[in-house]
Amino acid sequence: MKRITRVDTYEVLDSRGLPTLKTRVWVDHEFMGEAMVPAGASRGRHEAVELRDGGARWMGKGVSRAVENVKSVIAPALINVEADVAKVDNILLDLDGTENKSKLGANAILSVSLATARAIAAYEKIPLYYLIGRLAGVEKDIIPTPMVNIISGGHHAAWNLDIQDLLIIPIGAKNFVEALENVGAVYHNLKQLLMKKGLTTLLADEGGFSPDCRNHREAIELILAAVEETGLTPKTDIALALDVAASHLFKDGSYMLSREGLTLSSHELVDFLVDLCETYPIVSVEDGCGEDDLDGWQYLFQKLSGKVQIVGDDLFATNVKRIRMCSSLSLATASLIKPNQVGTLTETLEAIRLCKQLGIKPIVSARSGDTEDSFIADLAVGAACPQIKIGSIARSERTVKYNRLLEIEREQMGKAVYMGEKALNLCNNRCE
Repeated sequence: MKRITRVDTYEVLDSRGLPTLKTRVWVDHEFMGEAMVPAGASRGRHEAVELRDGGARWMGKGVSRAVENVKSVIAPALINVEADVAKVDNILLDLDGTENKSKLGANAILSVSLATARAIAAYEKIPLYYLIGRLAGVEKDIIPTPMVNIISGGHHAAWNLDIQDLLIIPIGAKNFVEALENVGAVYHNLKQLLMKKGLTTLLADEGGFSPDCRNHREAIELILAAVEETGLTPKTDIALALDVAASHLFKDGSYMLSREGLTLSSHELVDFLVDLCETYPIVSVEDGCGEDDLDGWQYLFQKLSGKVQIVGDDLFATNVKRIRMCSSLSLATASLIKPNQVGTLTETLEAIRLCKQLGIKPIVSARSGDTEDSFIADLAVGAACPQIKIGSIARSERTVKYNRLLEIEREQMGKAVYMGEKALNLCNNRCE
C-alpha cells in the first residue's frame, strides 16, 4: 500500500508578486508531487476562505499562517496515511471542520490536495490527466476550447474599462495547435493596431492588453479589426466573449459603468449586454449580474438563453450547493470551475460532475494571481471539461498552461478530440 511519507511547504510568489504556498508531498519516500495555489483579484463572497496573515508583512498578504497550518496540523495527520486522493481530502476537510475552510485556509488545504494527486500520478507512472480522468469517471480525454483574454478592464487593469475581460474563442480551429496560432495572430495584430492608434500595449494581470479606450464598443471593434487583419473571419473562425464581473460594479443598489457614464438597474445592465451581443459576434457572457442578484440573472437568462452561453463564476463559486440551487432557478448554462474557490480536488471534481448532470457546461479557469503551475490543464483534459479560461498568451503563468495543453495534445496523437465550436453548442445559432 502506497503511503504518504513527507509533507513540506513554503512561501513563493504568484504572478502579482504576492505570497502563496508551494507544497510538496512524498509517497513512499521517493515519489514527489508539488503544487502552487493561485489567488483571485475579483473574489466572490461565496468562495472558500483564502487565509492571509494581516499585519504589516507583505501588506497583510503573507501566507505564513497557512504555511504553519500545513506544517503543524496537516503534515502530522497525513504521515503514513494511504496515498489516496479521496481519503486525503476527507482528512483535510475533517481537520478544518468548517464549511468555508476558514480554520486552516483553502489555500493551505488545496496545496496539499493537488500535490497529493501529483505524487500519486508519479508513483503510478501515469500522466496527471489520466489519474484525474479515473477519479472523475471519465474514459475519453478531450482538449478544451480556450477562452483567451485579449483586452482587460476592471480589477485586472486598474479599471480602464468597466467590463473585466474581453475574450476571443478560436471556434474554427481543427486542433489546439491551430487554435493557438489563430489566437496568436489576433493578439499580435491587435498590438500593432493599438500602437498605430497611440494606445498603450501594457499588459494587465492576465496578459491581456489594457488600452485606455473611450468605451467598450471601441475596444470590441479594435479586436474585430485585428481579427480581420489576420485574414480570419469573425463569427466563423473567432468568436467573442465577455467577463463582466458585475458583482464588482454593484454599488448602493445600482451597477456603475463609469467608462460609459452609466448608472444602471440590473435589468438595464442586462439590456446593455443584450445590445452588445446583438451587435457583435459575442457567444458567451460571464457574471452578467451580481452574485446575489438572482432577479437580474433570471432576466439575463430570459433574454439570452439559447443565443449566448451564460456563465456563472461568482454565482456558483465551484460550490455544489450553489450549483444545485442556481440550477433549479435556471440562471446560467455554464459554470467556471476554480479549484481554489472550494479547496480540494475531490470537491472540484464533484462540482464538475454535478454541472454535467444538470446540463451546465463546466469551464476550468485560472485566477488573475496565478503561478507557473499547470495543474488546471490536466484537470480540464482529465475531467473532460469542454472549455478552459487561462488568460492571454503572454506572461509565463499563462503560457505554462497553454504549453501543457500542447504537450498533452501531442502525447495523445489524435486520440483526444479538440472541442472547437462544439464546446459552446451555440455556434449554429450565433456563428453562421
